[in-house]
Amino acid sequence: MNLSRRSLLLAGSASVAGSLVGVPLVAGAQQAEFTYKFANNVPATHPLNVRATEAAAAIKAESKGRFQIDIFPNNQLGNDTDTLSQLRSGGVEFFTMSGLILSTLVPAASINNMSFAFPDYATVWNTMDGDLGAYVRKQIAAANLVAMDKMWDNGFRQTTTSTKPIVTPADFKGMKLRVPPSPLHISMFKALEAAPTSINFNELYSALQTKIVEGQENPLVLIQISKLYEVQKYCSLTNHMWDGFWFLANRRAWERVPKDLQEIVSRNLNAAALKQRDDMAKLNSHVQQELTAKGMIFNQPDISAFRAKLRDANFYSEWKGKYGNEAFGLLERAVGKLA
Repeated sequence: MNLSRRSLLLAGSASVAGSLVGVPLVAGAQQAEFTYKFANNVPATHPLNVRATEAAAAIKAESKGRFQIDIFPNNQLGNDTDTLSQLRSGGVEFFTMSGLILSTLVPAASINNMSFAFPDYATVWNTMDGDLGAYVRKQIAAANLVAMDKMWDNGFRQTTTSTKPIVTPADFKGMKLRVPPSPLHISMFKALEAAPTSINFNELYSALQTKIVEGQENPLVLIQISKLYEVQKYCSLTNHMWDGFWFLANRRAWERVPKDLQEIVSRNLNAAALKQRDDMAKLNSHVQQELTAKGMIFNQPDISAFRAKLRDANFYSEWKGKYGNEAFGLLERAVGKLA
């Protein structure tokens, strides 16, 4: 299936998702042996949901109707923290979430978000499809969750503001910046002398509109889909973190599924993740042009100065201690020395 930029990035995508509140995206309607709920926090038009819907249809067809996935996009079942609780209790069987939030349960899950670690996507996928990804999946398993082998792409995070571009680390000083409820985010921006404030994503637009915060940071595709260009003027391509989604299953629910069905489900979900990665790569190549046309002003800061600032603040050493030598060693083996 070819995904057009227009179908994925229409300004009306948020309203499309909003119209689906309480209505899952369902592949097929016949009675299934297993009907599992899949929750996520992105709009229905996001490549994650487009490819997950395709995968759900393929799984239902290949399993001859035995396995059905009902998709609930756009935080329909609650915010990330609430839905993680539902996943752990079995109220939701599948959930895609960033390691940033998952790290409240599995500390190692946020290591792929290590600040200014990855220079490009080739390094990201070699690392997360390799030894570091395998290490994190083991840690997730120890928390009684099951992670599919392939991560889904959320993108490199960029910084937007309503007041000024970020050119040097000094531009962050005192800036009120919305961040997710993530210890790594808060630690990084404090080390850069900003004033980070945790606000749930579904409250972000209004927080920017009312100037509760002056800036935020997210991948370009999410900035576009969520219309943040309406309340932000500058976008600095800081590439300060790469963010991805782990496709998680409740362990008890997963283990109830026969092995032959597990194979069908996991194979199709992992294949969908690879397609979604390609979709995101194509979208990212065009989104900057589209945001510029909406009035955003872009700049490309020198990243080495930000790394140096964090190193001088002992940020990397502190997080090496938190992640442990094994996990941080796997990361540095892939990206080079940080601490």
